[in-house]
Amino acid sequence: MTDTQTTNPPRLTRLAFHGPLSESRAAALVQRLSRTNPATVLDIGCGWGELMLRVLAATPEATGIGVDLNGDDLDRARSNAEDRGLGRRAEFVEESATKTARGPADLVLCVGASQALSTDGAPDPLIEALRELRRLVTDDGRVLLGEGFWQRPPTPAELKGMWPGASADDHHDLATLLDLAVAAGFRPEWTETANLDEWEEFESAYQADVEIWLAGHPDHPLAAETRERLDRHRAQWMSYRGVLGLAYLTLVPAR
Repeated sequence: MTDTQTTNPPRLTRLAFHGPLSESRAAALVQRLSRTNPATVLDIGCGWGELMLRVLAATPEATGIGVDLNGDDLDRARSNAEDRGLGRRAEFVEESATKTARGPADLVLCVGASQALSTDGAPDPLIEALRELRRLVTDDGRVLLGEGFWQRPPTPAELKGMWPGASADDHHDLATLLDLAVAAGFRPEWTETANLDEWEEFESAYQADVEIWLAGHPDHPLAAETRERLDRHRAQWMSYRGVLGLAYLTLVPAR
């Protein structure tokens, strides 16, 4: 059997973060979040936990727990933690975050993962997620919420090209997102949004390694399904490019 037949597509090797987050913004976030000296960190939908590990590196007394359902990502998180000498302070668990008993923590990270905190059939999953975040953070703590929002109302044609079943109700605009956070018991310390460069770096890096693999393995048994997946994702990205935003909200619990 040739190498062409045995080599499988790589997975997300070019991404430091699983989202549109630049190194400069990540550094500023870590500086702001570590300024309150959290003793405990909870990362909801942590993936490979890169942001949590950087916070732990900046706060030597802190411990952290990352929760996710993707075993491969959690293995990567554990390996990275050991490589950086953080293995004893970082725990990664494969379990659902819905109604989790892991909190309260001094710092709760929930970046692109609010859906992990809501139950099926919730009238507005984001409202439920925000209430859960308030429950999971200590009164003097902080929450970093990374949440999607519409930069402008999507057209029917754009929605049709996005993820399956995409609806204008899937997200709020930024002003409404902030209002919902306040209604859930927070005050926004800092509001920032991913820029186009961050989105393009993320989406390109998300696919780049697999695109190169596909170009060099056109006859691989997985080539056809890989090509279909890449083309579908690129078309979805072109449909939400400039329409879907991502807000990074640093939230302070209100008493």
